[in-house]
Amino acid sequence: MSEDTSAPEKPHGIAKTLGFERLVDDGVQSGRAVLHFRPTMDMCHSGGIVQGGFVTGWLDMAMANVVLAKTKYEQNLLSLEIKVSFLAPANPGLVIAEAWIERMGRSTGFLEARLLNEAGDVLAKASSTIKLVPMKR
Repeated sequence: MSEDTSAPEKPHGIAKTLGFERLVDDGVQSGRAVLHFRPTMDMCHSGGIVQGGFVTGWLDMAMANVVLAKTKYEQNLLSLEIKVSFLAPANPGLVIAEAWIERMGRSTGFLEARLLNEAGDVLAKASSTIKLVPMKR
């Protein structure tokens, strides 16, 4: 597991918007990226339930991370399709996004992810089809 043991960098941009807390595993060795997010009440609609767009964003960010790490940041990715199944509500507090590459070709990849709460309950699952494109330098 490639665990990030360095001092956490303050999130910015989309990571800040999504409530990114830390990268636990980049997936290079384990094959699974693991990211922590901390949703707040500002991300919720009625009853303290996190809006589904945030859930989708967490899963998408985890899937992107595993591809970027596995390709040593030589390939970027474009989402061609994302399917999310919402199994239980996400609430404010720690959520864990875990993603892996199901299959990767030279130009297309198939990714999967799941979102868990601190207790380990699966809140959502996602699958994505991506197109790989060379990273712009």
